[in-house]
Amino acid sequence: MERPNAWKKYDEAALAELEDLCGKYRAFISENKTERECVTASIQLAEAAGYVDLAACVAEGRELKAGDKVYAVSHNKTLMLVNLGRRPMEQGMNILGAHIDSPRLDLKQNPLYEAGDMAYLDTHYYGGVKAYHWVATPLALHGVICKKDGMTVEIAVGEDADDPVFCISDLLIHLASEQMEKPAGKAVDHENLDVIVGGRPVVIEGDDEAKEPVKQMFLDIIKEKYDIEEEDFLSAEIEVVPAGPAREMGFDRSMILGHGQDDRVCAYTSLAAQLDVPQVETTSVTLLVDKEEIGSVGASGMTSRFFENTVAEIMALAGEDSPLALRRCLANSRMLSSDVSAGFDHLYADRFEKKNAAVMGHGLCFNKYTGSRGKGGSNDADAEYFALIRDIMDEAGVDYQTCELGRIGAGGGGTIAYILAEYGMDVIDSGVAVLSMHALWEATNKADVYEAYKGYKAFISRA
Repeated sequence: MERPNAWKKYDEAALAELEDLCGKYRAFISENKTERECVTASIQLAEAAGYVDLAACVAEGRELKAGDKVYAVSHNKTLMLVNLGRRPMEQGMNILGAHIDSPRLDLKQNPLYEAGDMAYLDTHYYGGVKAYHWVATPLALHGVICKKDGMTVEIAVGEDADDPVFCISDLLIHLASEQMEKPAGKAVDHENLDVIVGGRPVVIEGDDEAKEPVKQMFLDIIKEKYDIEEEDFLSAEIEVVPAGPAREMGFDRSMILGHGQDDRVCAYTSLAAQLDVPQVETTSVTLLVDKEEIGSVGASGMTSRFFENTVAEIMALAGEDSPLALRRCLANSRMLSSDVSAGFDHLYADRFEKKNAAVMGHGLCFNKYTGSRGKGGSNDADAEYFALIRDIMDEAGVDYQTCELGRIGAGGGGTIAYILAEYGMDVIDSGVAVLSMHALWEATNKADVYEAYKGYKAFISRA
């Protein structure tokens, strides 16, 4: 059943709230293009809303009670916000979960080399990318370099108007006859996604002439600017991302074009909803996690024990310090696993089954299941839980739609939903429809962003 376009119902007040939310969202994803940057910015917003560091509460042995708000961080890449409700935590929590990592290129640990009188940084792609997207486009460098003396140097080059940008070269059309005959997946070799970062040699007279003068010029510049040596790249995490801010899209300014909207559009709306509901009956949690694009692995991924351990710490400070209470809390919780859905694209209509596709501008998406082929790798939400979600959304006047991730057999995908469902809690996938998912620039509809925010607020207020 196709639902109406959400734009049709907005009055002036709703439009003003929509534009305010979307303006803040565009600024957030423009300024924060790595997991670390997202976590740092989110903590600043949380602290302004009265959240305090859980680590400090644990160190003080501080008692937590209803109305207290805390946050916890894992490896500077995953963030958990908790607003304690009036009900005991043993009775469950309302959880919003989204991921803040996005497909990109990462610098290798030994990235720098010179060839053809140009300096390059060698990369390894992260997540599902189409290699041909990354050539001949302006790129920026974001991340950190950690030195042996304990100092951490932050890098962000390519975003300001006065900054240089970087680029990966493409083969000129005049010499590309063989390349043009290759399948799209092989037209550009992932090993050739090396970023050009310099083309000017150091000029040194006499016996001290540099053997690799262009590379040396690059090293001299970063030494002067950041006080780092080539060896420091061994302990660096530098991401290569598209340069430039998120922009309004369309003459009607109804859409947003930006990098990393999978899944920062769900992360930001979840964060905003969490911060904008100051008092709750049931403890509300927002999880912003890393590593979803590569299987939710590692210490900062959802499969780590960070979430479970953090809940245990909070329950202990709240006087619910027993292993059984923790297990009951996790099993009794409810969650919206918030990740983007594939927006229906008329230009590729044969990849979708339209009556079960996410239509841009028609509101918050709910995927009862994701996965691929025969629902492989999916969390399949209970009908009873989905009925409750429908009631919550309808009562709050939230526009929503149900959808699948394309035609059966066309491909598929997954989220963090199945990981949390292992505790026995009710989990359903939800999120915002996106065009050009995993491309350098992805498109969302402002109405869907707004309805997601409203839906998340309704969920943590009532579920």
